[in-house]
Amino acid sequence: MQAINPIDPNTNKAEKYQLLLKQAEAIVSSESDLIANMANLTALLKDTFNWFWIGFYRVDSSANQLILGPFQGPLACTRIPHGKGVCGEVWAAGTTQIVDDVNAHPNHIACSSLSQSEIVVPITDEAGEIIAVLDIDSDTLATFDEVDEEYLQQLVDLLK
Repeated sequence: MQAINPIDPNTNKAEKYQLLLKQAEAIVSSESDLIANMANLTALLKDTFNWFWIGFYRVDSSANQLILGPFQGPLACTRIPHGKGVCGEVWAAGTTQIVDDVNAHPNHIACSSLSQSEIVVPITDEAGEIIAVLDIDSDTLATFDEVDEEYLQQLVDLLK
């Protein structure tokens, strides 16, 4: 596989996502393994945006928990109960959640005190069942918005 060219830091966020999606489509279309694709997508997101923490949590229905999957960043919580923390809430509700200030969120699980804002996007299979969530943390407040939500949803839809 050819190396991915770095994205110009002066490019606006939507343009960065558009290029990232093209790269992600090329990666995912040639690989059927979900874990391998999750690993490469976290690396692609880290290289593009350099957020504090980027990773996936996979649903373990038998344990009623999310289990840590591929990620980029410091150590993370390994298991998250259904409905707990932002990730568990997104799993329970099935909708993306943007948290501008994690310290003000009453159900936030602090895996790192450096995390300040967060976006979590649910990932569904072809049947519409949630199989995982994409969790992204920033070390600055109010990092994420509707642009992130729109493009990250497109990104996780590639995993179907």
